[in-house]
Amino acid sequence: MSSREVVRVRHVMKREFDIIDGMATIAEALRQMKHVDTKSLIVDKRHDDDEYGMLLISDIARQVLGQDRSPERVNVYEVMAKPVITVDPDMDIRYCARLFTRFELSRAPVVESGKVVGIVSFADLVLKGLCRNL
Repeated sequence: MSSREVVRVRHVMKREFDIIDGMATIAEALRQMKHVDTKSLIVDKRHDDDEYGMLLISDIARQVLGQDRSPERVNVYEVMAKPVITVDPDMDIRYCARLFTRFELSRAPVVESGKVVGIVSFADLVLKGLCRNL
């Protein structure tokens, strides 16, 4: 039997991400995106009992561009997904991939002790995780 190293989400996640307020406009959100390789923004909680949201480039394409809406007149909260499924940084990447498949996700925030510590995507799981064991 071969013992295989367990690759955890924390080993493959992106630690740099952008966070925005839900009241911001889509135009502001696009200007604020510094880490474009994540193709998403985390929408911050408004208070302690709130949940995190997520704004994907594909959401903007479908709900703003595709519907010919003005990015200056659409707020992030109108387009974002909330609440979002989050992932624990200690989760095995194999289970994370199954979670993504079951709920048709492409990426998810990584949350530890109630705070976002990163973002993980299918690409991260495969390119950084699976290739790590080859």
